[in-house]
Amino acid sequence: MSMLRAIFSHPSGRIGGTIVVIYVVVAMLGMFGITPHNPLQQYRIDRLHAPSMVYWMGTDLFGRDVASRLMKGVGQSFLVGVSAVALASIAGTVLGLTAAWFGKAWDGIVMRVMDVLLAFPAILLALLIIAVAGPGTWTSVAAIAIVYMPIFTRVVRGPALSIKSREFVDAARTFGSSRRYILTHHLLLNLVAPLTVQVTLALAWSLLTEAGLSFLGLGTQPPSSSLGLMLADSRNLMETAPWLLIFPAITIMISILGFNLLGDALRDILDPKTRSRTA
Repeated sequence: MSMLRAIFSHPSGRIGGTIVVIYVVVAMLGMFGITPHNPLQQYRIDRLHAPSMVYWMGTDLFGRDVASRLMKGVGQSFLVGVSAVALASIAGTVLGLTAAWFGKAWDGIVMRVMDVLLAFPAILLALLIIAVAGPGTWTSVAAIAIVYMPIFTRVVRGPALSIKSREFVDAARTFGSSRRYILTHHLLLNLVAPLTVQVTLALAWSLLTEAGLSFLGLGTQPPSSSLGLMLADSRNLMETAPWLLIFPAITIMISILGFNLLGDALRDILDPKTRSRTA
């Protein structure tokens, strides 16, 4: 509760937290099918219907309700983004901790592999992985996870190198604590703050990457709904039906803004230097 109070007392946290809460609620509704209309139902008589009381965000070329498809798309983006960031954070944390702890050859191998992955622009590396494995939702999850795993590895390894030489770690070794206990209770617990901030920011990046892959036809596949797919379908109808472009684009923009603002707020709240300056 104290963390929630701190977030909503922070200017960026108040705005970002509100956006993220609304985003998550909409995503949950979309994932469980609680939408105004069936997102796959085609109302052919109402094709390209402008926004109205019946169709809040209008209909698309096939007569499908845009609001329902947008809610479903938010749920799909949330599923892909959270799954990818979870995989990236777990794999990156394990690699970063073990690289810092064991050092020497293992540290060199892990960090050189991470350097190779970081040498590729994120979207190009994701495209390469999908080109090899084939398009699809779970392929997108794996590709996004691999793209952002090196960032988590670096975020963990640097502080872990510093923490493992601290006095309390030497004391734990002296008293016979196991390697696993030291890694989880001394190193990992002291990395919760930077990892929390990094997860929040990575969620914003993964949502954008997922939308880009779906826009290119390499992510979520029809008839499933995705914000990127909705943008792709609206390319030839921007003049006659601008709502098909406006609503998905605004949703992507606001959701990414919300996660970035929340990440900035968490960074200020969890940073001891910032707390000491504002105290």
